[in-house]
Amino acid sequence: MSQIVLLRALHWSSSIATALRRTTSVHRLHQYQNHYSYSTLSTSSNEILVRENNTSIKRNHSTKTLLINSSHASVYTFTCCLHTSPIYFDTVDVRAPSFPESVKEGSIRLLKKVGDKVSADETIAEIETDKTALNINAPQAGTIEIFLVADGDNVTTNAHIAKLNTSNDVKPISENKKDSSIEKIDAEKVKHTLDESIDKVNIEQTKEKSSTSFISSKPSHILTSVAGSKLDTSAPQNLTTSTKQQVSEARSETRVKMSKMRIRIAERLKQAQNTCAMLTTFNEIDMSNIIEFRKKYADQFFKRHKIKLGFMSAFIKASACALVDNPIVNAIIDENEIVYRHYIDISVAVASSKGLVVPVLRNVEKMNYADIERAINEFGEKAKNNSLAIEDMDGGTFTISNGGVFGSLFGTPIINPPQSAILGMHGIFDRPVTSNGKIEIRPMMYVALTYDHRILDGRDAVLFLRKIKQYVEDSRTIFLDI
Repeated sequence: MSQIVLLRALHWSSSIATALRRTTSVHRLHQYQNHYSYSTLSTSSNEILVRENNTSIKRNHSTKTLLINSSHASVYTFTCCLHTSPIYFDTVDVRAPSFPESVKEGSIRLLKKVGDKVSADETIAEIETDKTALNINAPQAGTIEIFLVADGDNVTTNAHIAKLNTSNDVKPISENKKDSSIEKIDAEKVKHTLDESIDKVNIEQTKEKSSTSFISSKPSHILTSVAGSKLDTSAPQNLTTSTKQQVSEARSETRVKMSKMRIRIAERLKQAQNTCAMLTTFNEIDMSNIIEFRKKYADQFFKRHKIKLGFMSAFIKASACALVDNPIVNAIIDENEIVYRHYIDISVAVASSKGLVVPVLRNVEKMNYADIERAINEFGEKAKNNSLAIEDMDGGTFTISNGGVFGSLFGTPIINPPQSAILGMHGIFDRPVTSNGKIEIRPMMYVALTYDHRILDGRDAVLFLRKIKQYVEDSRTIFLDI
């Protein structure tokens, strides 16, 4: 608890000032100031003006004037600022959301300032984790009274972020607002007093020293050596045009701090490289049948499910069926044990404005094409709006990355640990291929499977990728379970 001694009005004839003591609660430092201005005049009974200006929202004290017998004849001013801790009324705590076990902390970015009025569910801050950015919204309408964290601080799950005042009579607090009630002192009286108490100094003597005398005060041997060297001190006159252009076009560099997400992506990729024995196998898929299949049923599919039929659902469904057929690809290594997962959660890599995010489609083995397309579109919209929750990206047993949307022809994806494999899709390009002894131009796609050789043999990886090729090229085999 902090104590503040406040002067109050005393008896007019009293020469002893009695102080009134008041105690306030110390919740935290706040923009609360008490300003005192004292002025004494050379009279038989000097007046001391005490003015108290309380800028706190909840307390307002009136101005008091008291008389104290004094023989002082000087004029002076005294200002005192006392920082105290006001008691908050009608306040609501704003907390960070709950993080899953895989996320320890995040970096906060404040989007509002103290004193800003916000509506219910309005975003006041953003927490950037290693997986996504989380919005912190105001639980109620009100005014931000104080932030308990600074911009850029690392915060943990359910951390206190701010105090929100929900009362209707709240006024924004201005830290730099000047106290208009502090009494002004006559400048002439102050000058007169200072002239009598301070010895006058002959300032004229300082004018005699000029910049020339300052330079000449340098050691003479330095000036002599420069003068005797016969150096041409004139500025160069014949700068070439190319030299001027090089100077004007000076190269520069900019350093930008890596975001939490970028740092975490780098750490996980390096972890995969240092931990897994990664190997990649390749194949190519003839996309002719799936393109015809899409053209034939696209309109009916849209009328029935109100969503477009794409290529991604075919690869996700084919991968789920191939994982059922090859459960070792869906397994992981845990120390000296192999853990088989009897569920299929496929992570789909999606590009966002802040980096690559990998939301998870859960229990894909139970989903149909419409369910998959709907989930993909939903995650895509969330990624664009940076509204993916951490739970959307937690887990996953297998990952699919589609570089073909950017025009990729070929590439080797990196495993998403602790998973054991990742499928890389690429662009569809017309290429000459042989079919039934004839050379034909077909729409072809290269696919790559990167796998952890510690758990998967080459045979397992090749058979798995061939199974995906089979299901995509002829989707009827999925329904026939062959």
